[in-house]
This record gives sequence, structure tokens and C-alpha cells, in this order.
Amino acid sequence: MEGGVLAARVALSAATYAIDKPYTYLVPQGLAPTLRAGMRVLVPFGAGNRRTEGIVLSMEPLQTPPEKCKPVLTQLDEQPVLEEEGLHLAVWMAERYFCTVYEAARAMLPAGLYFSLQNRYRVRPEVSQAQAEAAAGKSELAQKVVELLYAAGGSAELGHIRAAFGARDPGPALRRLTERGVLALETSASRGVGDKRERVAVLAIPPEEALAQVSPRRRTAPMRYAVTELLCALGEASAKELCYFTGASMATLRSLAKSGILTLEEREAFRRVDPGPVEAAEPVTLNEEQQRAFEGLDALASAGRAAAALLWGVTGSGKTQVYLKLIQATLDRGKSALVLVPEIALTPQLLRLFTAHFGSGVAVLHSSLRAGERCDEWKRIRSGAARVVVGTRSAVFAPLSDLGLVVLDEEQEGSYKSEQVPKYHAREVAKYRCARWNALLVLGSATPSVESMYQAQTGVYHLFTLSRRYNRQKLPSVEIVDLKEELRGGNGGSISAPLRRALEENLARGEQSILFLNRRGASRMVSCGECGAVPTCPRCSVYLTYHSANGRLMCHYCGHSEPLPRSCPQCGGLLSFQGAGTQRVQSELESLFPHTEILRLDADAVSATHSHEALLDRFRQEKVPILVGTQMVAKGLDFENVTLVGVISADQSLYLDDYRAAERTFSLLTQVVGRAGRGSKTGQAMIQTFTPENDVITLAARQDYGSFYRQEIEMRRLRGCPPFRDLFVLTASGLEEGAVFRACLRLRETLEAWLRGPEWRERPVQILGPAPASVAKVNNRYRYRVTVSARNDRSMRRLVAHLLRCAQQDKQNRGISVYADTDPMD
Repeated sequence: MEGGVLAARVALSAATYAIDKPYTYLVPQGLAPTLRAGMRVLVPFGAGNRRTEGIVLSMEPLQTPPEKCKPVLTQLDEQPVLEEEGLHLAVWMAERYFCTVYEAARAMLPAGLYFSLQNRYRVRPEVSQAQAEAAAGKSELAQKVVELLYAAGGSAELGHIRAAFGARDPGPALRRLTERGVLALETSASRGVGDKRERVAVLAIPPEEALAQVSPRRRTAPMRYAVTELLCALGEASAKELCYFTGASMATLRSLAKSGILTLEEREAFRRVDPGPVEAAEPVTLNEEQQRAFEGLDALASAGRAAAALLWGVTGSGKTQVYLKLIQATLDRGKSALVLVPEIALTPQLLRLFTAHFGSGVAVLHSSLRAGERCDEWKRIRSGAARVVVGTRSAVFAPLSDLGLVVLDEEQEGSYKSEQVPKYHAREVAKYRCARWNALLVLGSATPSVESMYQAQTGVYHLFTLSRRYNRQKLPSVEIVDLKEELRGGNGGSISAPLRRALEENLARGEQSILFLNRRGASRMVSCGECGAVPTCPRCSVYLTYHSANGRLMCHYCGHSEPLPRSCPQCGGLLSFQGAGTQRVQSELESLFPHTEILRLDADAVSATHSHEALLDRFRQEKVPILVGTQMVAKGLDFENVTLVGVISADQSLYLDDYRAAERTFSLLTQVVGRAGRGSKTGQAMIQTFTPENDVITLAARQDYGSFYRQEIEMRRLRGCPPFRDLFVLTASGLEEGAVFRACLRLRETLEAWLRGPEWRERPVQILGPAPASVAKVNNRYRYRVTVSARNDRSMRRLVAHLLRCAQQDKQNRGISVYADTDPMD
């Protein structure tokens, strides 16, 4: 470049939120022809020039580079891992979700593409041991470093050096020796998952010539002829498959290569998720109501402008058929489609269905895939080999080009909100991507979130309705069972008398039942009948849950586990079990129906050898009579032989200290009741509760979403909750409770001072707290919160971001983490 230098603007992994910005690095001449935006690089950072990973945001020529501008050390990628859209999205997420640009960019990539860095210190070859010891001087630590490195053969990894020093920090000694020219720091980067390679045989000459060469020796060298004949038909094939189908060995293939008949090449092979045997499906047939919804949605999708629509349909109304028709229309226009589901358990079912309709052009992305499979599915999507993607929350970042349609099924589910940094909501990211591509966003649900329905009622979203089931079957009849009456009748178990009778009748008819309880384990807690003591987690402020499968008390927050004591550790009294979990319900059912198989589906039942898919396939194919599960069984599953659904405890999620408690309970009850009667048989449902008169329960039993929404939206308006205002939650966490509380107090006082400024006086902003989080201590860290109720606009986000940066740079907050979230789910 004449008269200047090339510079790269880089987002760094080592930069904390307080100092996050694009850093400028000089591009060496050797990297200038190949380095591009979207590639990852290795750069020096900070006073000690610590090697750190970064992603290039942009490249620009500089006439006069900034003073002390450091160079890029290494280019880590051969091709950009993020295109321009992904880089813009990372910057947007950093502003929206209070994270660094690098954290946002990293969230878009499969874990198999992550690099791990290894730092190694090496004694320079021109330095003798005597010179190294002289440079160390009187520093005991530096002398020990020199001794350690020569004992290790002249070099050692930083981790091994730190381990040898124990509690003492070798950093100052390493810097001293590096600055004096004794040591050199070498950094290597290795990827989490390597590319899978396979050997491919390619015909090197015309088929007629190839067969002419091997035909004379057909009887004496039959394998050579068989391989050549098959390869002439195919042109090229995997060497492994050629050997499998012909019985030849690799020696035969090498012999043919030596004769010039074929060439052997190494190519990348994608690790695929096997959907199992799938027959091609017939084109989708829609009823009149579905056809009207499809035509309206397709008109929006083909208009060439970004749009959002809410597809509100009762359970079993056939929303999936509308999705399939929309996807086919999108593909016909040369565009790609993305379908998100809330639960991993739903992806195998949808993968088979979508593969039946769209063949090998379907890819799946979710966290339960092996790292290699996920990485290769990402590559297939990026290369354009897959134009339809099905997945859970993180699939919203799938690198699809020409995006034409995004579907969020069961859009009200809280699992679309990430609890890890960056704390994004898939619905908001999907909106951004649709705006960039002029695509259609379809939000589908039988029980839309209050926020989405409000947007539809006010005209921000288009609204389409499916008011009856696809097969014209009636919705399940619902009976509410009063558990107070059961207790008065002497039944203190989890299964009421009416539910037991219904199960018996279903078993007699050979029909299947699903029982729902959103609590895993055997008992909610264990308590002493004498002194009332309850075992609690030593690291968290929660009671331990008893798991009968392993006879242990477990914490569902930090994973702490301990054996169930035979008696109370405090007084020696007898222990009693309070509340019920899925394991206890399974045990009760096995006692009530001793010759009936009971299947359980929860986080404890799912493992590498017993996946969601395997358990659900067993339930479907073997017609297991009863399935007990947590919310994994409540959504999206379609079993035509299930005619009875029982909700063990409807009160469990209703009386929580959360403004979404009523919405979540209504949605969960409606969804689980909707699993019954989806085939040709009539369904029924039973809801067990201690408060049968509660409006949420009675409205869910009637499947009356309209009345529930009208009631709930007025409550939100009065409380100043979303969709009328957003909640910015600032959380401080640390090991010492008093210090955490004082940090939160400073956050509130600072905010109050800023909000007294003239530009904020007329704005409705409310500050609540400091208050402990719903679970105040997790894994020995105390958590306190300040909640700000305000409109989520750019000026408010800038205020919160500035407050976060100030808090993270405040020396009084040493040892305390401060972070922010918008409209959290907990």
C-alpha cells in the first residue's frame, strides 16, 4: 500500500465490558493479502503484551498509524467465520444486551470452532545458561524460572510454570526475563474440533478407457474390475464405500491409482445427524382456515419488506402444516428458512418431518449434538448445502444467506431467553435478522406471550388465527380435581381418586396417558418430624431435593449432592418427605398399577444412552401405557394414541413471586392439556389443584386465552410491567454478603443522582431495591439486585451501560461482579 499502512479494528476476548471497544492493530505485509473482516486473529494486549484472541471487525488504510500501535501476530482462520451481517449483529447485541462485542460474536459460533490458546516460554537459542542466570540477578523467582526451564529442556507451558510456583505468582519474573531478552513467549492456538477428512476415489480417465484396461484381467483380478466398473458408473465415490460395496481392499485402490485409472484425494466430510429412515412425504393439504392463514402470511413473505406476524392457533390446530407450506413457498423463491423450537426434545420429531418434505437440505442445530456434528452442520448451512434449519435458541444465529422466513414455534417459552452472557432473547435477534434480510418473522403459539399479543392487538404484528383443531376433533374435556377434598377423604398421595379411575379406564381401552409435574426428583424436601430441621445446600440458599433413584439429597442449582441420612443430624429424629417430584409419582403409579410399565422423562432420566428421542420413540412405538414427565412432555409432542393427560399439581408455578407466574401457569396448563386427543379419539384432561376457584386454572381448563389476556394485560398496565415498560435488572454478586449489598446501594444512589438531571425529570422511571435475588446465594456467591422500570430505548440503555462501566471500574467493588439484564425470566 502506497503512502500508508493497513490497520485492523479488532474486538478482543480479553477486554472486559468496562474497556470494550474496537482496538486498532497494524496488519503485517505478510498478512495483508489474506486477512479480512470476520476472521479471528492473535494479538498482543495490555502492558505485558499478553497474547489474546480477537475478531477483525473492519480493515482500513491509515496514512499515519496511532503511536505505539501493535501488530497482528497471527491469522487464525483461512476464511471469515462471520460475514458482514454477523459482525453488525454482534455490535447490535453488545449495545442491546450489555456484553462485549467479542462475547456476542463468540455466541454465534459452534463450540467446535473455538480456539484454546497455549502460552509457552522458551529460552532464546543465543542465550547461555550463565547469561540467563546473570539476567535473573538477585530475584529468587527469576532464578527459579531459569532453573525450571533448563530442567524442562529449555521451554515450558505457562500452566506448568504456574503449577510449579503454587500460590506464588511467576508473572513478574517472566516479564523481567522476557524484557531482558532471555525468554521468548510463543502462543499456539488449537481448535476444539478438527475437520473430518475422508479419502475419495475419482476416475482419472474416460470410463471406456478404464474398463478397457481392466477387462483383460477380469478373471484374475476381479476386485480391480469391480471397483472400476462401480466407479465408472459414479464418477467418484468414498474409498470406504467402494471397499464396502465391492469387497476390495485399500491395496486394490492404491494399485488402480498407480495404474492411472483413478486418483485418491483427501476431502472434508461432514458429520451428519441421522434422522433415521424417512419416507418422502406427500404435499401438505390445508383446511380452509389454514389456507387463509397461509395465504396471508405468504403475501407478507413475498412482499419484499420485513414483517412480523403472530399465528395464534389452539393446540392441535395444525400450525406445523402452515409452517411447512410457508417454508416450501420460501424455498421456491430461492430463499432460506429457519425454524426455532423451545425444547431439544422437539427437534428429532421436527427433523424427521422436515426431512420427509425437504430431503437432505435440512440441518439441525442444538446443544445436545456432538461438537463435531454441530460444527459440521454449521458448515453445511454456511456453504448453502442446507437451506432449512431446525433448532433451539442458539440456532437463531445459523449462517443462512438470503433468509426469507424465521418461525418461532411456542414463542412464549422462557427458554428462548439466554441465561448466559450474552443474555439475548431469540425473538429479538430474529427480528433484527428479518429486518436485515427483509424477511418474515412468524411467531406461533396456542398461548402467545402477553407482549406478543399486545403487539398484535396494537397493529405492530399482523394477526392470524386458527380457532379449531386440524382434524375437527373437539378440544379435550377438562375436569378440575380439588385436592382439599382428596385430603379430607384420606388420600394424601399424588394421584387423586378421579385421576386413578381415568387411568384405569384408559389402560382397559389400550390407550396411553401423560402425567405432568414440573419438579424432578422424588420429594421437594426432607424435614425432621421432631425438630423441624430441613437439610439445606451448604453453597446455596435452597433446600435439598431428595432423589430416590440414587438415595441422595441434591441441589439443582450448584449440583451439590450428599447421602440421605438415616435420621436427623440435629436431633436424631425421624425424617419425613414433603412434596412430590416425578420419581415419587412414578413410584406411586408402580404401586397402583404393578403390572403396567411407567416411563419417566425428565433431566435425570435423559442421558447419553437414553436420549429424549429414544425415550419418546419407545413411548410412541411400544405404546408404553403411562409417561410421567416435566415440561419436556408439555410442548409440541404429537401422539395420536394419547387420550388422557393429568396435571399432578397446577399450583406449583402459580404462586411464585414473579409477574409472569400467571402467564406461565396458564400457558403450561393449556399446552399439556392439548397433548390429549390429537388423533381420531376423544381426549380428556384432569387438573389437580388446591385452589380450583383460581381464575388462571379455570380459564386454562376452558382453553380461554382471550379472557386470560384481557385480565392479564390490565394487571401489567397497573404494575408498569412489560409490554408497557421494560425491567432493567442490575445484579451484584460476590462472596461477602455485606459488600454485595453495599455495591447495590451505590448503584441505586448513583442512578437516583443521574435521574435528577433535567433530561430525565419528565420520564417515568422507577427504581426498586436493593433486594436479594429469588435465590440469594448460589455456589457461595451472594446476589442482590436493583430493578429499574423504564422504557427500553437507546438513551436508557446508554445510561445503564455507563453505570455498569463505572461500577466495574470502582475500586470499592473489587471482588464483586456487576452485570445487567433486560426483562429476565427469573
